[in-house]
Amino acid sequence: MKSTLLTLLPAVLLAALLPAGQVFAHGGGAVMDAAGNKASFTGLIRVTCFDDGAGPAQYLMARVRDNSAAQVGMLVSLQLLKGLRATSVTDPVSGNADYSPYAVLAAGNGVYQLLLNKSLAGARSFDLEWHCMTANNDHTGTEVIVDQFE
Repeated sequence: MKSTLLTLLPAVLLAALLPAGQVFAHGGGAVMDAAGNKASFTGLIRVTCFDDGAGPAQYLMARVRDNSAAQVGMLVSLQLLKGLRATSVTDPVSGNADYSPYAVLAAGNGVYQLLLNKSLAGARSFDLEWHCMTANNDHTGTEVIVDQFE
């Protein structure tokens, strides 16, 4: 039970930080690899885009910001996937507290997967921002579920 709770704790914390449900601005943050010993640390997040009256989703856009101190070779990256389509973006400067450019995946309504990872072992504080958008560039319905944070 203890090991299961410790495994689930980061996901629960991220879920608390990343708001679930339908809101206008979508973002949150957490610390990846708080123990600082896992280069393969990965966050897996499902974002469902749907028509909430503003119109059907045309695309999902997302970006990431590394809030930790600069570290040579340490970069935080984000991948967006839906069906047979994918794109990615990396925060190009370690620890400068500026967001990466947006990654944009135009794949309509439905479930997108976001993968968040880093290039080296070490704790990284980050913020993640995402938006489901219509063809008219209006926000539309968004729901978020964190599946993995380890």
